[in-house]
Amino acid sequence: MLDVLHRGQVALRIHDGAFSGMDLTARHPRTGELLSTVQFMVQTLAAAGELQRDLQRELTYDGLRAAEAKGNKGGRRPAVPADKTADVRTAYLEGRSIAALAREHDVSRGDIRTAVADLLPEYTAVDQDAPAPELPVLLDQHGTPSRHMRLQY
Repeated sequence: MLDVLHRGQVALRIHDGAFSGMDLTARHPRTGELLSTVQFMVQTLAAAGELQRDLQRELTYDGLRAAEAKGNKGGRRPAVPADKTADVRTAYLEGRSIAALAREHDVSRGDIRTAVADLLPEYTAVDQDAPAPELPVLLDQHGTPSRHMRLQY
């Protein structure tokens, strides 16, 4: 990536913090290669960022597991309470409109749709034993590096 920045004559500098003023695109005046200190700093900063991301992910999973062990369920609470969900579903099956149910229960139409999602006409049951369809995977990065990084499996 630093080579792409160099070819485009773009400088990458850190403006704030402990490494402020450091030019991460500095090259040796005779050879034109990246300075070894620059390579070291870029690799160190990338490793520190990766470590931070991994630690954050681990702490998040640990917190979710601890909450689950206490009996807490993750995610947002449903807008339609569990004791009213059966009434909403029954009313929908009897022909009440989603808008009327939303007005009656003082929630949005989307909340009613969530409560009756499996009853909606567009709902299609998924056979758990059916193999997943094979779809092509396209990995693409936009911009200048995309010419070098495009892969298709």
